[in-house]
Amino acid sequence: MAPEGTGAADPIAEARRLWAAHGWEDAAEGMAAVTSVMRAQQIMQARVDEVLRPLGLTFSRYELLMLLHFSRAGSLPVTRASRRLQVHPTSVTNAVDRLEAAGLVKRCPDPADGRGTLVELLPAGRELALLATGRLNEQVFRSPGLPRRRVASLVGVLRDLRRGAGDF
Repeated sequence: MAPEGTGAADPIAEARRLWAAHGWEDAAEGMAAVTSVMRAQQIMQARVDEVLRPLGLTFSRYELLMLLHFSRAGSLPVTRASRRLQVHPTSVTNAVDRLEAAGLVKRCPDPADGRGTLVELLPAGRELALLATGRLNEQVFRSPGLPRRRVASLVGVLRDLRRGAGDF
């Protein structure tokens, strides 16, 4: 077998071969697909983390900052942010806790819902979000690891998978 990291042997292709050899041919391609997507996610996550970590951000906190940046008022109710980010409200609350401690967002009462809380993007949060976006665009998003035409194809395939799973 080739040394790790040389790219000479694909461990997922080998796993697919072994799957089939052990009588699971009908599931081998699906196993290879799931494993490939999960490994690709790890690779992309590592690239994103490398850009965001020096800024004191995780991807989930970055997503929340950008969601607030794109909102008309620069603020959203926690419940709406949770729905738009497709995560549990507790995850948004944890992200807000960290961002608020860093002086990037603040909580305030929601005037439209006396029981609700708005998360408001502060100027420092907007500045950091835009800085992070510039770096991500330059170091990750403009060149995610595939030729542009293949990126569009990948996005389409993943959209189909997400749609089939009821993601939207």
